[in-house]
Amino acid sequence: MKENVLDVLMYLFETYVDTEDEPEPDQNELRLELSQAGFADTEIDRALHWLDGLTENYQLFRHNQETANGTRIYNDMECARLDSQCRGFITYIEQIGILSPPQREILIDRLLALESPDIDVEQVKWVVLMVLFSQPGQEIAYARMEDLVFDESNTQFH
Repeated sequence: MKENVLDVLMYLFETYVDTEDEPEPDQNELRLELSQAGFADTEIDRALHWLDGLTENYQLFRHNQETANGTRIYNDMECARLDSQCRGFITYIEQIGILSPPQREILIDRLLALESPDIDVEQVKWVVLMVLFSQPGQEIAYARMEDLVFDESNTQFH
């Protein structure tokens, strides 16, 4: 059996990211495929709920000109779940223009929704890809992020 929600999400992402020919499968088809791949029903349900939150919450995270260049202050719960390396990486990809402030907020929301006790930079990278992939017009940012994810030599961020 597979272990957690991120495993299910990564399986779905890797399976469907390059399939332009076929229409998007419905939830029943996804459930069946995931179950056949060895994922538990509870993890499948949580992953599908997580995906729903990815698109539902976009309008909640709006910014205006005054807040576009502001500094993100993490609360205690966010600091407990996202260590300094994760927070530093998020700041880095925002500073180099891969993420906008609203996308950063979606990223943080979706990372916390994973309910994983230990989130690392590799997980952050994959969730960034999912956030960018879910939004239209983000092809360039997605390609840049994809380069970061698959560039094995790029392990230090300042």
